Amino acid sequence: MKIALFGISQIKLGKHNLKDSRFDQVDKLAEAGKKTYAQVDVLGEDQLLDADAILTSRDNRADLILKDLESVETRLGRDPEPAERATLEKIRALLENEKFILGAGLSPEEIAPVAVHSFFTNKPITVASQEELQNPEALLLKAFADAGYICFLTVGGKENRAWPILKGRTAWEAAGSIHSDMQKGFIRAEIIGFADFIAAGGETEAKRAGKQRLELKQYVMQDYDLVNFRFNK
Repeated sequence: MKIALFGISQIKLGKHNLKDSRFDQVDKLAEAGKKTYAQVDVLGEDQLLDADAILTSRDNRADLILKDLESVETRLGRDPEPAERATLEKIRALLENEKFILGAGLSPEEIAPVAVHSFFTNKPITVASQEELQNPEALLLKAFADAGYICFLTVGGKENRAWPILKGRTAWEAAGSIHSDMQKGFIRAEIIGFADFIAAGGETEAKRAGKQRLELKQYVMQDYDLVNFRFNK
């Protein structure tokens, strides 16, 4: 997952581990050879369009909106088709009222005529306060969640690992994020919820307490589910 910074210098570019305290709790209860965090790629302003989400500050929020407003005005000056013009005028009104495009209520049909323009504020955006900027690790976790991502965990043996996926993804899709062979041969997912795992004191104890569930392909993964995929090799 890629997060682009706009007007923020407190966070270094490059790969960052998502240091969620819940993973630390799990890691203490599950023996493994190593611990691998989920990661995000932090990009600069020159890669805003390549990012899955944008992280900016309250001071720079207006400048981000202005970038889109300038694009709208440029496009309107080129005599667009009626459907595109109608959407551009709606977007202009939103931006002039300091609203982002994403989440403003435009329907997929309204967005379709302007989809090729890749407006910045049609991406998930996290606006950070000055206080939040002092804690980059927590801020990246917030931007990750704001963009609609969650993690699931695989534990024990060689590695305890957090895997990032979009919220709403199924067990079958989660298996594919680990390996395509796991997805192709999917049989079932053995799931223990995070709260049950912690309350029981580990995997073995959770199983003994009857907290492990057997789920099929269509199961929608929940944040910090602990999962073991069964599949035909």
